[in-house]
Amino acid sequence: MAVPDEAAPDEGRPAAAAASGGRRTSLLSLAFFDVGGPLAVYYSLRAAGTSTVVALVVSGLLPAVGIGLSVRRHRRVDAVGVVVLFGILVGTAAGLISGSARLVLIDGTVPTAVLGVVCFGSLLTSRPFMFRVALQFTGADSAQGRDFEIMWQHHAGFRRSFSVITVVWGVAFIAETVAQIAIIEYASASTAKTTSNLMPIAVAALTVAWTVLYGRRQRLRAERAAQADRTGPAPAGSAAPLNPQG
Repeated sequence: MAVPDEAAPDEGRPAAAAASGGRRTSLLSLAFFDVGGPLAVYYSLRAAGTSTVVALVVSGLLPAVGIGLSVRRHRRVDAVGVVVLFGILVGTAAGLISGSARLVLIDGTVPTAVLGVVCFGSLLTSRPFMFRVALQFTGADSAQGRDFEIMWQHHAGFRRSFSVITVVWGVAFIAETVAQIAIIEYASASTAKTTSNLMPIAVAALTVAWTVLYGRRQRLRAERAAQADRTGPAPAGSAAPLNPQG
């Protein structure tokens, strides 16, 4: 017995619900491990009389825990997580050895600077960094991942769009690094700690919003070009009807 077409939308509901739940989990994890948790730990330790360096080092461990839980949940290690974890380890070691809070904070900008350099360096490789990130995020074996591969192989505009996106993200990472270093140099450790947790979220949100708008604009442009190719040029003499009284 054939299944009515009306039942088809129900088939996508479990997947949509799972995707929604995954986004909610990611947001909660971001809020706890990367923003709220580290700040709460830092200010609590400082209020208890702990030194600035120890408070910075201990509060910096929460993002590492978040990365570990993400790896366990998704059964994979992403490149961005590896870079961030490397920066946390370097900052922790530098802080404990030197006893300098400023050095801990400056070392915390290393992952962002590295990501910026990687973005620009990847433009010299076969695929820009943000395309690799998008492919890893969607899953190379998923339907969208396979579509990405096809688009990459056959559409120059698609490849050019990801090069532009990679450049913009690279500029955003470098600008964030420069701004955070300036704050570390001229503001208090507490202010620098707060901005180090909040600024990446703000920069990422703005850059993601730009990426979405840019992607939509490029897709609409491609659809208009495809429509023009399908209709083709108007036949000669068909632009203006003949005037029977002329």
